Amino acid sequence: MKILISGSGQVGETLVKQLSKEGYDLTVIDSEPQVIEKLTERYDVMAVHGNCASMETLRSAGAEHADLMIAATGSDELNLLASMTVHAINPNIHTIARIRNPEYTEQVYSMRDVFGLSMTFNPEKQAAIEIERLLKYPGFLKRDSFAKGRVEIVELRIDEKSKLCDVPLSGLNAIVKCKVLVCAVLREGSSVTPNGNFVLRAGDKIFVTAPTENLSILLKNLGIVTHKTRRVLLAGGGRVGYYLAEALQNDNISVTMIEKERDRAILLAELLPKVNVICGDAGSQSLLESEGLSSCDALMTLTDKDELNVIISMYGSSCEIPQIITKLDHVSDTKILDKLPVGSVICPRKLCCNNILRYVRAMQNQAGAAITIHSIADGQAEAMDFIVDEHTLHCGKPLKEIKLKKNILIVSITRQGAIEIPNGNSSFEIGDNLVIVSSGKEVILQLNDIFE
Repeated sequence: MKILISGSGQVGETLVKQLSKEGYDLTVIDSEPQVIEKLTERYDVMAVHGNCASMETLRSAGAEHADLMIAATGSDELNLLASMTVHAINPNIHTIARIRNPEYTEQVYSMRDVFGLSMTFNPEKQAAIEIERLLKYPGFLKRDSFAKGRVEIVELRIDEKSKLCDVPLSGLNAIVKCKVLVCAVLREGSSVTPNGNFVLRAGDKIFVTAPTENLSILLKNLGIVTHKTRRVLLAGGGRVGYYLAEALQNDNISVTMIEKERDRAILLAELLPKVNVICGDAGSQSLLESEGLSSCDALMTLTDKDELNVIISMYGSSCEIPQIITKLDHVSDTKILDKLPVGSVICPRKLCCNNILRYVRAMQNQAGAAITIHSIADGQAEAMDFIVDEHTLHCGKPLKEIKLKKNILIVSITRQGAIEIPNGNSSFEIGDNLVIVSSGKEVILQLNDIFE
């Protein structure tokens, strides 16, 4: 499948890295020669220097024969024009565009046929949605939903005081007193697919599959105290901060936002009448203290500087803020932060790339493709949601009689709304949702790819 990617910023390069690894025929379009040179040195891609909205440039990139174009430049207007232009050259091409300006949301949806859009994505809005979800269960570092929200894979850190420290996984259910499955463990930067004899240690990050209704039971029985979030402080008033504050004010949560740029702060105060917008430096200890940081239930560090976000989060941790969420835009490997008290880490570009990857795989495999894809364990494993259909092998067979490929786990089966954490006697039928976790190098494009 031939894919054009215009724009080689954080989102563009992340897509190039993932899609080139999966063997797609990629051509990158960028107006900066040095960016083109860097990408062609690092990845097996073709590159065209030029304006991605120009017919001449698009034809040079092979738009007539391309299957998909992903417009991911920093300009919404350029992305829309590129989508319209490439669609005029090739009416059968699929187009995905990054649209970040909230003023365009409604018209892009109503005019998607005019713009020739198959899908749009907004990294900042997706990050805000993810943060809002994390606020509902403060004990988790990360939450990913499957089976129409009925099943979750949540991330927890094991520390010296945890009830799970030095406990083998075979004894897990006796402690948490609900049915869950540990599908991956991140230990010292490496992902492990554990068995029942695996002993958890302090410092491990575990990824637990559970029905959504079991999450509060899980936290309670682990002794992780959670309370309703009533007051939050947002350090940074960029797009993520705006989308998040807008959602939280509608949830009747008291929000204080600190924004350094005066004009931006004035605009945010007008757009968000229920939010207490402060013009100032979020890196100032005295300002944080004067705005009542120590009495907040949650701190979100959302400035455009990763280093500042980490420093503010670490200071918030020293003030014993119950929940801390740190946004990172530029750090590609979050393992460096594993031992730092920065709470949950949110990376907007990685969130949106998961959705784009799902779309690409679905294009390649019209039947049997994953309906949801999430990267877990610092990108070393993937969790995928599939629907069992008439083409799926081994329907009705007990799992103990089915040979799966190495490093593949079936972690949940959902049938007519009922969720099962499977054992060897479990089986799946047509219409079931299966959540699969793969920590191997082989790409799982469709459900039958998991079988030996």
